[in-house]
Amino acid sequence: MGDILSTHLDDARRQHIAEKTEKILREFLRFYEDQYGVSLFNSMRHEIEGTGPPQAQLLWRKVPLDERIIFSGNLFQYQEDNKKWRNRFSLVPHNYGLVLYENKVAYERQIPPRAVINSAGYKVLTSVDQYLELVSNSLPGTTSKSGSTPILKCPTQFPLILWHPYARHYYFCMMTEAEQDKWQAVLQDCVRHCNNGIPENSKVEGPAFTDAIRMYRQSKEQYGTWEMLCGNEVQILSNLVMEELGPALKAELGPRLKGKPQERQRQWIQISDAVYRLVFEQAKVHFEEVLCKLQLARPAMEAVIRTDMDQIITSKEHLASKIRAFILPKAEVCVRNHVQPYIPSILEALMVPTSQGFTEVRDVFFKEVTDMNLNVINEGGIDKLGEYMEKLSQLAYHPLKMQSCYEKMEPLRLDGLQQRFDVSSTSVFKQRAQIHMREQMDNAVYTFETLLHQELGKGPTKEELCKSIQRILERVLKKYDYDSSSVRKRFFREALLQITIPFLLKKLAPTCKSELPRFQELIFEDFARFILVENTYEEVVLQTVMKDILQAVKEAAVQRKHNLYRDSMVLHNSDPNLHLLAEGAPIVWGEQYSDSGDSSDGGGSPCPSEAATLTEKRRRAKQVVSVVQDDYESGLPFEAASEPLSPASPDSVAELRGLLAQDPQAESSPPASPLLNGAPVQESPQPAAVLEASPPASPLRHLPPGKAVDLEPPKPSDQETGEQVSSPGSRPPIHTTTEDSAGVQTEF
Repeated sequence: MGDILSTHLDDARRQHIAEKTEKILREFLRFYEDQYGVSLFNSMRHEIEGTGPPQAQLLWRKVPLDERIIFSGNLFQYQEDNKKWRNRFSLVPHNYGLVLYENKVAYERQIPPRAVINSAGYKVLTSVDQYLELVSNSLPGTTSKSGSTPILKCPTQFPLILWHPYARHYYFCMMTEAEQDKWQAVLQDCVRHCNNGIPENSKVEGPAFTDAIRMYRQSKEQYGTWEMLCGNEVQILSNLVMEELGPALKAELGPRLKGKPQERQRQWIQISDAVYRLVFEQAKVHFEEVLCKLQLARPAMEAVIRTDMDQIITSKEHLASKIRAFILPKAEVCVRNHVQPYIPSILEALMVPTSQGFTEVRDVFFKEVTDMNLNVINEGGIDKLGEYMEKLSQLAYHPLKMQSCYEKMEPLRLDGLQQRFDVSSTSVFKQRAQIHMREQMDNAVYTFETLLHQELGKGPTKEELCKSIQRILERVLKKYDYDSSSVRKRFFREALLQITIPFLLKKLAPTCKSELPRFQELIFEDFARFILVENTYEEVVLQTVMKDILQAVKEAAVQRKHNLYRDSMVLHNSDPNLHLLAEGAPIVWGEQYSDSGDSSDGGGSPCPSEAATLTEKRRRAKQVVSVVQDDYESGLPFEAASEPLSPASPDSVAELRGLLAQDPQAESSPPASPLLNGAPVQESPQPAAVLEASPPASPLRHLPPGKAVDLEPPKPSDQETGEQVSSPGSRPPIHTTTEDSAGVQTEF
């Protein structure tokens, strides 16, 4: 691999790539600086005027899943350097970075992981044929002949592949279809979460960045949705650069690649990944420099806005009136002829799967609470309530239980409309709706928790508690129905705008865009950082179609389509004391309502062995989903050593009750077994120095020698493909997958 990169990415070509990257970044960052002032003004104006959606009825959790583990288990990973499949212990912490360890022992001994994968921008594939098709399309002219050896061979019928258009790919496989389904749900949850990388609470930097991306791409005549708006700002910026660099680089290097088609495909994947890493590092440096400069200038900008807010608003409204007078006749004709007739069909296509998904969220929540109530009546009573509620509190982040909700969005299609409105993919709408589903589920669960915790303060009996649970459930469901209706209507409006506005801008561009510079003279120089002609023009275009979109959503609500509430139904302070309850300390059900007697007598500390046991108990209790483990006698064929595993995640009421009646410690570990080809599983032994001493370096934290390492799940890298694990001082310009002298693999 090193020879391939040194041949095709020599110093001269790297310098050429760096120069082109620099040019693209500087051009984009000018857009970002312009949009920052506009976004800051909009944020401060919104804060002063106090406009916004109706107050939500459900509470929201301020610190969701802090220090929790979403999922852990074993899976088989393909090693590209030695072309072998190796068993890996994998873990997904609360930040959804997939962490791969050598084995479970390495994790328990806090040995640094082999890789930390940030899956933003990736696709989860369940078929080698799907993967081969994408690989062939990425480098034209490399389609393998029938009967030739493909680029990847999977030893089982159940692969899972993480594919990215620019970064390296990851190959996993499982032994059963059930395992594949579970891991697919987990990895899709990782992708969904990492794609949503710009924080929702970023009221200035986030909108400024996304607007700058849109403006930059429109300056290149690229309208419509963009599928690679995934991850945090640096990842998105890297994708933007690669979108421009990729075709030229492919045309230049593609004909020079040697070997059979599958070998050329492999070479191109390695080259693309190496270039992506170079671009990422360069983008990170430039973006952080500009962001730091803007943050330093922000206080002075805020002072100007506060002083001249009324004048800025007046100036902007004057500009908007002039632009409106110029473009309104053309825009209204365009809307009437090319957009208005299609709004109902787009809305219907969005409403059906989205409403089905939110209905499924309601049903899953109802089922889980009802099952818990039955368990309180029939089995555990109040003594087991802490255990039951600890599990329920994590429901929204349980990828397997939420999968039935997310799957409702998969049939979303805009047949015949995608090409018309230049919608490259519906995935952006699917993932946005799925994120809303998870948020609403967590809000419902947290509201239920808060009300139940208040009820427990009255010291109810078992019978009284069960009646209270049922009454609280009905109360929360009414609040959920109202909030889910509001969230869906807002989602429909945003999706319709996201589909139609780029189409309108593209249609109007030939006759309107060239005339916009003459409006610049209407803006006072002192306000030029907060008012831009291009943004005001887009707002005017938005207003021409907004009334039709609002009318379409309103009619759907009036007709009671898909359980949408009318806009006139607004619940004002229907539960005024509820929001006061959320101001208290977070509820820790496993500690406040536990029958395990964890607390020590008096004020003394428990002995070291008891403390270790308590820590292990709490670590297990905070895992949302159990280790993947199917019920077959031979156990996981991947496993190299017999290790105690957590019980399988309950997928039905019967399983749940069965697990509640069992002692988790009584489960036997699955025996080791050979691979499919009959060869025993061979794990490369860790040297004693690696096991006993601190590792030479960690991609997650750097501690001084001898300092204890917290059992904290590692954070995913900002880089799409994970972070490096290597010895100090060994950072080559192009990173590769290798084995060093200590047997620690460098992997991304």
